Amino acid sequence: MPTAHVELDRRSVIAPINRRLFGSFVEHLGRCVYDGIYEPGHPTADADGFRRDVVDLVKELGSTTIRYPGGNFVSGFRWEDSVGPRDKRPVRRDLAWHSLETNQVGLDEFARWLKLTGSELMLAVNLGTRGIEAALDLLEYANHPSGTALSDERIANGTPEPHDIRMWCLGNEMDGPWQTGYMTADDYGKLAARTAAAMKMADKDLELVVCGSSGSGMPTFGEWERVVLEHAYDNVDYVSCHAYYQERGGDLGSFLASALDMQYFIDTVVATADHVGDRRKSKKRIMLSFDEWNIWYLDEHQASDEVGDQWRVAPRQLEDVYSVADAVVLGDLLMTLLRNCDRVTAASLAQLVNVIAPIMTEPGGDAWRQTTFFPFSVTSRLARGAALQTRVTSETYETAVHGEAALLDALGTFDDETGTGAVFLVNRSTTESQTVTVDARSLGASRIAEAVTLADADPYAKNTLADQNRVGLAPNASAEIADGVVTVVLPPVSWTALSLA
Repeated sequence: MPTAHVELDRRSVIAPINRRLFGSFVEHLGRCVYDGIYEPGHPTADADGFRRDVVDLVKELGSTTIRYPGGNFVSGFRWEDSVGPRDKRPVRRDLAWHSLETNQVGLDEFARWLKLTGSELMLAVNLGTRGIEAALDLLEYANHPSGTALSDERIANGTPEPHDIRMWCLGNEMDGPWQTGYMTADDYGKLAARTAAAMKMADKDLELVVCGSSGSGMPTFGEWERVVLEHAYDNVDYVSCHAYYQERGGDLGSFLASALDMQYFIDTVVATADHVGDRRKSKKRIMLSFDEWNIWYLDEHQASDEVGDQWRVAPRQLEDVYSVADAVVLGDLLMTLLRNCDRVTAASLAQLVNVIAPIMTEPGGDAWRQTTFFPFSVTSRLARGAALQTRVTSETYETAVHGEAALLDALGTFDDETGTGAVFLVNRSTTESQTVTVDARSLGASRIAEAVTLADADPYAKNTLADQNRVGLAPNASAEIADGVVTVVLPPVSWTALSLA
């Protein structure tokens, strides 16, 4: 049995953990909104048509910030369609996902839904087919208190108080040829810079996110960020990162090491942004918003006929059913975001319901947790205070995609206010358990308040409509502590969380 050792030092702080790291994403795509969060005829629906069983699961998930309304959808979206009397809202074609948008859920309704879940709204503006004027109009409608044409329109529509949205995305994936109105880095950088400057003339305290690359595999990766930031650096606060992972060709070992690619992505974007800042002799540092990340079996969807010639309302699209292995990788990716919380200060798991999501629903029926729900919800609950530099001594293995990888990944956090710590552990071995020791003496730990593991004899076990509780968290009875040192056995292909008090 392989062995590994983890050492924590409460003085070795990376940075405080920004709660926005536990954000998610709702796009008008497939059944994420319609038949997902919104289903007026459902037995649990409230007066606005929102499913309260889904609200309860979102609260349990612990999502803090929700990016909305896209995604690719936003690049053809006319925000004005989604406000005012519902019976007067137009039905439009959504070119991004080849479906029909009824606009029955819009900004005001979605903001009310966010209050039910306790989440913050992160709003995207359309820079694909629109631009500065539409962005300023949306900002006025959403945030101005009263006394202007658009703020008074919001009040007349039944929302007297401004939404006070702080974080705004300047378009979406504008480097991608699939994006309606996609641009070169130079063209987008100029437009984003002008839009950002205008929006900050209206409110200098807005937090603005400029589009980075749609993935580290894009041919313009790195250079896109450099060119865009050369234009927009002074007026934006974040650059976005998007990354999706999947197992390919039965190569589970490489898939389990996907976090190495995410780390490469972060390192590259940070270096590029800082290079631009240093050239400009700027004291400001651009933060990263990892506002799309998840497991997504994109190859399979692209080979399917999900997006056909018919124009349908809320078709079933991108409804991945996740395995234990998928959940273990997702937990590891979230650990990587926390490990970089000095620069990654916002993130959005894409998406929230039905579409590549931790929560699934059936029209008129149940809502249930996918395997990926569990590492996200537990990490959101336990990772408090600050992330710690975590020293890991582990055996390694060779992957076809990422080269050498450690069999164990680990991250620790500590909250000075409560005196509690947490340790998150991933065993990447596909065949063997690992015995891990965690030196937590620096944390003053004397007892294990919680020890849970996500694993299964079948790493491809899933939760489905027919068997919604096939996979779940189990107490890890092997975990014990003596003189501040924890010993725990990790099954193969597993994710584990320890809460230390």
